[in-house]
Amino acid sequence: MRFVAAALLLTAAAFTAGPVRAQVPVWGDPPDVSLDFRKLEQVHFIGGRVVEFDASTGLGTLQWDRYRLQPNVSFNKVDVAYSRAESDEFPGTEYARDPQLPFRIDFVSERTVRLRFASSEIEVEEPSLMLDGEPGTSAAWTVAETASEITWTGPNGRVVLEKAPFHIAFFDAAGNLLTGTRNLGEPATYATPVPFSFVRRASDMAREFAAAFELRHDEKLFGTGESFTRLDKRGQKVNLFIRDGMGVQSQLQYKPIPFFLSSAGYGMFVHTSAPITIDFGQAFDASNVIYSGDEALDLFVFLGEPKDILSEYTDVTGRSPVPPTWSFGLWMSRITYKSEAEVRDVAAKLRSYRIPTDVIHLDTGWFETDWQSNYEFSTTRFDDPGQMIADLRDLGLHTSLWQLPYYTHKNSVFPEVLEGGYFVRNEGGRLPEFDATLDFSNEDAVEWYRGKLEGLLNLGVGAIKVDFGEGAPLKGLYASGRTGWYEHNLYPLRYNRAVWDLTKETTGAGIIWARAAWAGSQRYPLHWGGDAENTNSAMAATLRAGLSFGLSGFTYWSHDIGGFVGRPARDLYSRWLPFGALTSHMRTHGAPPREPWEWDDGMVEEFRRALGLRYGLMPYLTAQASASSAKGWPMMRALFFEFPDDPTAWTVDDQYFFGSDLLVAPLFTESRTRPVYLPAGNWTDYQTGRVYPGARWHEIEAGAIPIVLLVRDHTVIPHVALAQHTGEIDWTRVELRVFSSDGKAAAGLFARPEDAGGDGAVHPLQLVPRGRGFRLADDLTGGTVTWSVTRGISPR
Repeated sequence: MRFVAAALLLTAAAFTAGPVRAQVPVWGDPPDVSLDFRKLEQVHFIGGRVVEFDASTGLGTLQWDRYRLQPNVSFNKVDVAYSRAESDEFPGTEYARDPQLPFRIDFVSERTVRLRFASSEIEVEEPSLMLDGEPGTSAAWTVAETASEITWTGPNGRVVLEKAPFHIAFFDAAGNLLTGTRNLGEPATYATPVPFSFVRRASDMAREFAAAFELRHDEKLFGTGESFTRLDKRGQKVNLFIRDGMGVQSQLQYKPIPFFLSSAGYGMFVHTSAPITIDFGQAFDASNVIYSGDEALDLFVFLGEPKDILSEYTDVTGRSPVPPTWSFGLWMSRITYKSEAEVRDVAAKLRSYRIPTDVIHLDTGWFETDWQSNYEFSTTRFDDPGQMIADLRDLGLHTSLWQLPYYTHKNSVFPEVLEGGYFVRNEGGRLPEFDATLDFSNEDAVEWYRGKLEGLLNLGVGAIKVDFGEGAPLKGLYASGRTGWYEHNLYPLRYNRAVWDLTKETTGAGIIWARAAWAGSQRYPLHWGGDAENTNSAMAATLRAGLSFGLSGFTYWSHDIGGFVGRPARDLYSRWLPFGALTSHMRTHGAPPREPWEWDDGMVEEFRRALGLRYGLMPYLTAQASASSAKGWPMMRALFFEFPDDPTAWTVDDQYFFGSDLLVAPLFTESRTRPVYLPAGNWTDYQTGRVYPGARWHEIEAGAIPIVLLVRDHTVIPHVALAQHTGEIDWTRVELRVFSSDGKAAAGLFARPEDAGGDGAVHPLQLVPRGRGFRLADDLTGGTVTWSVTRGISPR
């Protein structure tokens, strides 16, 4: 009996222990689509041969050969392999053993190819929320055809379709193979890599695709949204399914994006909202397999270097408009300011301590009941919200408010949601037992929701925090007529759009502060990195996530300085602060305290220095923002994005470029020195003026601001005098700091925002030598700016 009891205890422990947690399916877990391709009961259809193809239209028919996975025994083990299968449908006259189904190849631009495959003869074309309009067509590709293959040649590459056996290959302009589809038996192996195929699930007869492509031995892969794991995804398996990450130390993602790019010179976008699993050479090192839960496969392939690929991808899915200038200032926040008196006290101290700030954010505590989002200020703790917001604006402070689209039965708006039928129904078609989730696919629900937020925006609120959005029920029934299988990942895109559009219409400024995202959400900036732990490891993971997010089409991104969960250690907070100051947007948020005076006078001074750096760089920041938005590039860039020909740059994931010319290396330990890799050229330490040669590693000590910051040689960085908020900046007087180690000409960018009296355009800066200094070659602002020119650093 004691043995039985012990066994039961061990079993119980197994179901509660951390490592086993992932093996016990619970509500909200990301589906792993790849698992369906290893079940013996499924029917597999493998791309066989092209039956017909019209090169003038790009339309063709592909035969899919029927297989099953068959176990076999050898040398005391069981393996599985594909075995040719007979038809198993009745009556056999109605169904083909090897179905012949439509596919098409379109050339969208000189660098973009679109592949579409159907798993049935019924094709459903629906408007896509992910695409920014209908993709165009390019006449730049020429076509040649033989009996065995069709070849398209364009300015930047070549595409070859082999007819039998079916195979598509992509080449660069020099004729080098980038990648190609993997068929059965490619390569010859005793293992069983999944070929280019689709499976018919025995559980419900639905179909799913496996798009298998070749990987080079040294290939590196990046993207897939805001991913906290290693920056290079090679050897990983990533489930692209939106989930509350519950921190930044796991594989869960608030913002998965079905896009990636390769060091080999191509990128791919899987155009679907169904769950996706991508095996980046984990199961079989030479195969990259995209497992899509959609019954059709719609795949965009982009050719070129990283900058080309991101511009092409965002041309298809949309680019981030530039947020209002005030959003680039500091957002002061914690969880949570709970009263008007508290907000006014913080605002007054920000000004009295001379802490430059543009936004005060009120998180979960501005309602009568904490966390109970009913879109109404507490009447017991906020005497006059409208006057408070107006008074904050007089201090140069915008107001941001938290909310979420889930409603408990105790929420005062719940009866309205229930009566209007605005919620996502459960799989039985009824109201869920727990939170009612607002259905953004229901136009009436969106209008009701807009009405709730519009009153707040009309009150003077500047931005709405678009929190959560990851929990749209997978098995729920939506007004769109689809289940969460297709609506779950679309939920944050609909959510982001609803709030961004309303804010733009009501206030004139397009901005949100959102946590969840999907492909296309970049059109509705901006997003932040979720609930980071207060550790060095979480800080490093946050950086990797930001770089990964930027490599997925998002220009703007922020994070909670110091981590969210608890009170950060003082040293960690001081090191995370300049990292936040050198990110597109900057917010202090999390468990209190967050305000510097709650620590000590030294922390107040550290805040002043870090914010002095950020606000002084504001013209650089706004110029880089405008230039980045125009091309679909991130503000925060992996090193290889600027130096794609540098092999070492592809391996570094704890440094980054802020814009095109500032190289940033945060401190992830208590040490004030760290190894820093510098690409080719000379680099000047922004804080000390010391010049370092590139194409090598250096051990570099941080300056007074605890971060390593270097400037690319022959660069001009525009600066303005320190102001307490962006509305106070004097944009008519700009200092041009020239960083040129050899005294030769230097270049940069300048953009004076429209709300600061400028035209919003990005102007190139050309500084040429004059005597021992430099002069501006051409003032493209028409004399409306007074320039001063200094060489190297100019300490404040």
